[in-house]
Amino acid sequence: MNYKFKTKPYAHQITALEKSWNKETYAYFMEMGTGKTKVLIDNAAMLYDKGKIDGLLIVAPKGVIGTWYNQELPTHLPDHIENVTILWQANITKTQREKLDSLFQTGEELHILIMNVEALSTSKGTDFAAKFISCHNTLMVIDESTTIKNPKAHRTKNIVKLSTKAKYRRIMTGSPVTKNPLDLFSQCYFLDPFHLEHQSYYSFRTRYAIMKTAHISGRSIQLVSGFKNLGELSDKLQSFSYRVLKEDCLDLPPKIFIKRQITLSPDQRKLYEQMKKEALAILNGKQVTTVNALTQLMRLHQITCGHFTADDGTTQRIPNNRISELMDILEETEGKAIIWAHYQWDIKDIIKEINKKYGPGSVVDYYGLTSQDERQPNIKKFQSDPKCRFLVGTPATGGYGITLTAANTVIYYSNGYDLEKRLQSEDRAHRIGQKKAVTYVDINAENTVDEKIVKALRKKINIASEVLGEELRAWI
Repeated sequence: MNYKFKTKPYAHQITALEKSWNKETYAYFMEMGTGKTKVLIDNAAMLYDKGKIDGLLIVAPKGVIGTWYNQELPTHLPDHIENVTILWQANITKTQREKLDSLFQTGEELHILIMNVEALSTSKGTDFAAKFISCHNTLMVIDESTTIKNPKAHRTKNIVKLSTKAKYRRIMTGSPVTKNPLDLFSQCYFLDPFHLEHQSYYSFRTRYAIMKTAHISGRSIQLVSGFKNLGELSDKLQSFSYRVLKEDCLDLPPKIFIKRQITLSPDQRKLYEQMKKEALAILNGKQVTTVNALTQLMRLHQITCGHFTADDGTTQRIPNNRISELMDILEETEGKAIIWAHYQWDIKDIIKEINKKYGPGSVVDYYGLTSQDERQPNIKKFQSDPKCRFLVGTPATGGYGITLTAANTVIYYSNGYDLEKRLQSEDRAHRIGQKKAVTYVDINAENTVDEKIVKALRKKINIASEVLGEELRAWI
């Protein structure tokens, strides 16, 4: 079709558009950094130019909606498309209400509503989105679609219900399988209940999961013990999705993975072994009513990081080797580095040590306690200020929708079990614009839950590769 791009596309982006642009439903399973957001914006513009849509509803994680509004749409939406673009707010003034209400007006413009996915857990947000869709021929997009992978979640149910009213539907993610193949059901159901030929989650699970019966606290429950028919599932995805990896389409420098092993301090080991005994007792069915097993496992992980949260909520620091190992790594590092940590306590300690050694202005943060007003300035400072060498954050907050290509070293002070957050955070540095090889350093405590977490992540990525028809990749 005759379409004038505002920003020049790569060949793989043109392929994605050729396969999808006029289809009612489609999935962009494009690896982080390959420009799937640009593809989606061009797709919406094409549909608008052809008179097929006049509304665009973008549903994205909270940390990403600002990037859509401030960067992606202004950069890629063609100038000839007049638009009314509004960022959803739950608590608004009278003036802001009038601005939101302008989305319901008909006219020649492309009406664009950007909402955080959390808003669709509420009736207020869901009702507003439903009204928007009813006023327009709408393309509804779920960015980072694994946010709706849980079929029991309120937001998933609300979003799936809304999808039936949208004329066109798209999902976008670089990692559609973050835990296991069952993650795919709700994402694909949003597009079309018939895409995977299963209209219920349980029917889908029966076809692709191997179940076993476990007895816990006198109850019999069904647990997933493995998977089957994954080749068949991979084939079904091909008909309505486009998958591309950076290594297949971009001339990016390589990723290098390094592990730095540490040992627990005597105080850590003593507390760790004590807590491990309690955790094992829970997993063996003892004291199950008094202490949650997941809480105990989290405490084990906290201990390896150098702090411990007691039952009364107080947190105490434990002498440890992890922070000194990190500072040794930074001493060896040239240029800028990103440090990802799992806990807020870790981040505070890291920032304190960096400021002590490298001085004020050498580090910025990007995590839950970083205010919305500070986040974009912190990214800009890290990317452009040569004095600012370090960014410290959590993958849960900083792992989505931001570009950190000024760094070519990424350090995982601690890992979590979430594969998607791990992969997303890796690719903040390894994306379009990166000119150097990116080195990833994982700090792991020997003979601890640290090693179990890495093993779990490794298993998840292997399953994801099988479902998506990929070869096993070199990874941690």
